[in-house]
Amino acid sequence: MITIVTGSLGTAENAVSFESLRAIAGPTAAGLAIAGLLSGCASLPTPVTSYKAPAPPRGIVLVVDGAGGYQEASKAVAAAVEKSGMPLDVHSFVWTHGRGRGVADMTDVDHARAQGRRLAQQVACHRAQCPNLPIHVLAYSAGTHVALEAAHWLEPDSVERIVLLAPAVSADYDLRPALRAARQGVDAFTSEQDRLYLGLGTRIVGTADGKRGVPPAGRVGFDMPPLAGADAALAMRFRQHPWDPSVAWTTNVGDHPGSLRSAYLRAYVLPLFASSR
Repeated sequence: MITIVTGSLGTAENAVSFESLRAIAGPTAAGLAIAGLLSGCASLPTPVTSYKAPAPPRGIVLVVDGAGGYQEASKAVAAAVEKSGMPLDVHSFVWTHGRGRGVADMTDVDHARAQGRRLAQQVACHRAQCPNLPIHVLAYSAGTHVALEAAHWLEPDSVERIVLLAPAVSADYDLRPALRAARQGVDAFTSEQDRLYLGLGTRIVGTADGKRGVPPAGRVGFDMPPLAGADAALAMRFRQHPWDPSVAWTTNVGDHPGSLRSAYLRAYVLPLFASSR
């Protein structure tokens, strides 16, 4: 059964601030875990338990929704996981300014960066509480900026995989922190047919990471420069999945929410979570 459970974000009276805990514990994932446990994770945006596997889970999927606070991705992923029968718990990470405030979510870069730091703390909490369960991060549209910012705070191989659906960040976004943080790398799903949200929309308000004049990765793909030296091996961890008419049978026709179609998620996205440690 899919359930939506919201909770308190904590108050100044009962929650220790992230900055004070970070000063004690340090900026690493281990320090973030200590900070989260000391505060009871009370200072985090509370995850919404979108789906809990009926059997013991074999993995956790943290879903970072797009702008506007409507949780389309969380609901779609939870429903697809339930229908597929995969033993995964799905949690929605709440990061937006609120329902209907999509422009603020797309343009407030500092807010997204701060929420990325809090997402990293949430990952550390899950790792501390369930050390044997692989953790996957699936982000959609503007939420991909939050997920990629979280990677700056995560230790190498601290999550299993990062999946980016219709990423609204710029095509030249530096993926190296994410590639280091994800043991099985980063998968980006893009579509040249996304002409409204990642065409007209980003021309008006810019990309989620605050750039103008640079096309969004979700439409043209990430333009990752050649990696050399210690970073060369990271290139093997990156995969792009551009939309193709052959997937139209899933009702994904290449539009912005196309990758959230249930049949598409079950056929092309969820199988990525089956191959874990």
